[in-house]
Amino acid sequence: MTGHTLRDKVAVIAGGAKNLGGLISTTFADAGAKIVIHYHGDGSQADAEKTADAVRAAGSRAVTVQADLTRVGEVRRLFDVAVDEFGGADVAVNTTGMVLRKPILETTEAEYDTMLAVNAKAAYFFLQEAGRRLNDHGKIVSLVTSLLAAYTDGYSTYAGGKAPLEHFTRAASKEFAARGISVTNVAPGPMDTPFFYPQETPERVEFHKSQALGDQLTKIEDIVPLVRFLATDGWWITGQTIFANGGYTTR
Repeated sequence: MTGHTLRDKVAVIAGGAKNLGGLISTTFADAGAKIVIHYHGDGSQADAEKTADAVRAAGSRAVTVQADLTRVGEVRRLFDVAVDEFGGADVAVNTTGMVLRKPILETTEAEYDTMLAVNAKAAYFFLQEAGRRLNDHGKIVSLVTSLLAAYTDGYSTYAGGKAPLEHFTRAASKEFAARGISVTNVAPGPMDTPFFYPQETPERVEFHKSQALGDQLTKIEDIVPLVRFLATDGWWITGQTIFANGGYTTR
């Protein structure tokens, strides 16, 4: 992006209604970007509209889009909206995912299919459509997990479902390089959001905290500046997975 700025750019934020995605949406808007706010289900519609109102209050423009990103046609429609409403797209951020902590011996076929559809298939076709539709010198950022560098139990379909995105990203960064599009992953540690706590006991929550700086979980405010950097001055970083977790895991 010329000038490495978000001013007057268009950003498509998958999962942009609340939590990390919501804060990315409003932070990008504060920097002057127009925002396409994706949300999955009816339960997130109110959050999406609230975030859109915050974007408009920041002096920018927003549109909300409900879509099931495990359906390729819905991924394409998401980017259609960006083109139809704002004339194109410059940044695509995918914060979506589904967490399941369950032993392999207890995981059902249906759970496996759902987890891989959300964490791998949707991510792949989001990359594909972003590569097709972003303007030259665009930026693609996907959220993965620091569990990719952990030796742990219980998260076979979550970490395993996110793992292919590392290679998808490397391949996309090579294939899209001729158009100046960078493609990166950010891997937070366990985040202090409503998605984390239902998977863990209080004792395990305390253990996860103990593995990072200051005995704390990753906060969404720790991740947003990195995503913004990758979408602007960090344009030279591509094909990488960046672990942002306070030392929770490393490799």
